[in-house]
Amino acid sequence: MDHRQKNWPEWLASAEFAVYNKVHTAMKVSPFIANYEGELRMGGDIRKREKVESMTEFVERMKKVYEEVEVALKKA
Repeated sequence: MDHRQKNWPEWLASAEFAVYNKVHTAMKVSPFIANYEGELRMGGDIRKREKVESMTEFVERMKKVYEEVEVALKKA
């Protein structure tokens, strides 16, 4: 890192990744999971075949996450 901090744009993506991937103390999940119901990953194997869920399954999963986040935030 430049001691004059003129190269911050080079580090912005890394900082954003770190913030969105950290578990929030009040929500008990990371912001990325709360918004997209998935883990942030660097890299990965694009050849790996995974089951693609239906939109209905995705919506139901997201509703559950939002309900859990809402409960955690109310407790906080």
